[in-house]
Amino acid sequence: MDVMSRSTVPSVQGSKTSHPATNAGAEASADAASAAGAGVGSDFLQLDIGQAPPGGRTAWLADRLRSAIADGRLPVGARLPASRVLAEELRVTRGVVTEAYRRLAESGQIAGRGRLGTVVVAAPAAPRVRATAMPRDQDRVRGAVPPGPGAALFGSGDREGVVDALRALPSRIDLSPGVPDLAAFPRTSWLRAERAVLAGATPADFGYGDPRGAAALRTAVVGWLARNRGIRADPDEVVVVAGVAQALGLLGQILAADGIRRIAVEDPGSLGARQQLEYVGHEIVPVPVDAAGLDVAALRAGGARAVLLTPAHQFPTGAVLDGERRRELLSWAADGGTVIEDDYDAEHRYDRPPVPALRSLVPEGVCYAGSVSKLLAPALRVGWLLVPQNRLDALVTAKRYADLGNGILTQLVLARLMDSGELERHLRHVRQRHRRRRDAMLRAIERHLPGAHVHGAAAGLHLTVTFGDPPGGARDGLRDTDLAAAALAQGVKAHPLSWHRITPGPPGLVLGYAAGPAHELDEGIAVIGSALRVLRG
Repeated sequence: MDVMSRSTVPSVQGSKTSHPATNAGAEASADAASAAGAGVGSDFLQLDIGQAPPGGRTAWLADRLRSAIADGRLPVGARLPASRVLAEELRVTRGVVTEAYRRLAESGQIAGRGRLGTVVVAAPAAPRVRATAMPRDQDRVRGAVPPGPGAALFGSGDREGVVDALRALPSRIDLSPGVPDLAAFPRTSWLRAERAVLAGATPADFGYGDPRGAAALRTAVVGWLARNRGIRADPDEVVVVAGVAQALGLLGQILAADGIRRIAVEDPGSLGARQQLEYVGHEIVPVPVDAAGLDVAALRAGGARAVLLTPAHQFPTGAVLDGERRRELLSWAADGGTVIEDDYDAEHRYDRPPVPALRSLVPEGVCYAGSVSKLLAPALRVGWLLVPQNRLDALVTAKRYADLGNGILTQLVLARLMDSGELERHLRHVRQRHRRRRDAMLRAIERHLPGAHVHGAAAGLHLTVTFGDPPGGARDGLRDTDLAAAALAQGVKAHPLSWHRITPGPPGLVLGYAAGPAHELDEGIAVIGSALRVLRG
């Protein structure tokens, strides 16, 4: 059953008129309810209740919804969240949300549709600019095939293939980052959607299709990005890819064809993402990261014409690119730079408000990549890529020659999950599970790794710990690769932070918490704590 029941759906006919005293009471209760929850918000339209004036939350919410309908982020037919769900995410009383919905229902913009929930039924007409992809020939950049992992996984300075090699090793407890709770994969919903897709598919659906991807999924992705990341786009601008890894490979090809051979990356930053760009022949330019995110002044000084970054939840430190740095970065892009935004796990946040995507601010300056690898499962190999108009034709050509397009069945099933609201329900479910596991890991670190510094715990599927000098201030020369090797010897996998660095820095570990139960997290951190004490004598 849809989470939006009949009792929560505003109706144009027969809706009850709220009395001023009732509204005032709801606003006062909302003020009290959200006082302790300042800084929270909803992924839906990037709503941040902290922006609402005291006593005016209903009017603020109604205005935000009207604006989203007017500018196309909520097109006709779009479903609104259940009032209970949105109230919980904003930490306001349910009356604030139902009253905002009622106001829009009275103006004829939304209506209740029973089990279908509350949907947009009218919006101002606005012209849509549609991009037509005209393919052209494109030389592909080919790199050498990477060799297999070496025997000395942590002892060698060569990092080629180390992540795959670690993944293949058996272990009791896997604290590797980047994996969601795979046991929570929505099998029932997926099977139901797959049966419906197969029942309605035509023979033509199983032929060669558009290399950009199925129209149904591209349309669904546009709605998903508008609701959850604040991005306005047209389905013709979306290219479905086999995850962010393929997105980076395709971008590497088209940038190289434009003469861009040096790409800046965050340091520390994702080893895997860096290697994708190196594989297609790019020179990597490291740019330091601090608590405010990427150092844009250092980016300018480095001279690279393109940069890859993770602004919403920097990997692996968890830093959020702050407002000043965002303005500096967009200024750099306006001067001719190309921004590659890897929005790899922005859906998962616990203790901070949603962060708008860079693409939502400057569409023509940002190449945006996302996927369902951290939301559903990496094995699905489904993602999306949006690029500026002047690069779209080259991207479609590169995708065509790469694989002719993604598999159709997975695309159509995913589109149905997005359109039906099942994917949002799954996100709410796993976010709660991931938060409990995050909390369990934090308790374990406090118990078994006293003195360790925790970074990036407010969002995502991992956190990073760094280790200062031991008590007494003497430098002990701890190497995080030695610590990871000692933990692996006792059956616990973790990434040494140095794997993701280009320039030297403090030792640390990158620890994933989403994939395993709480008791395993505690046991794994206990093993790491014991190994650390042994290494430090």
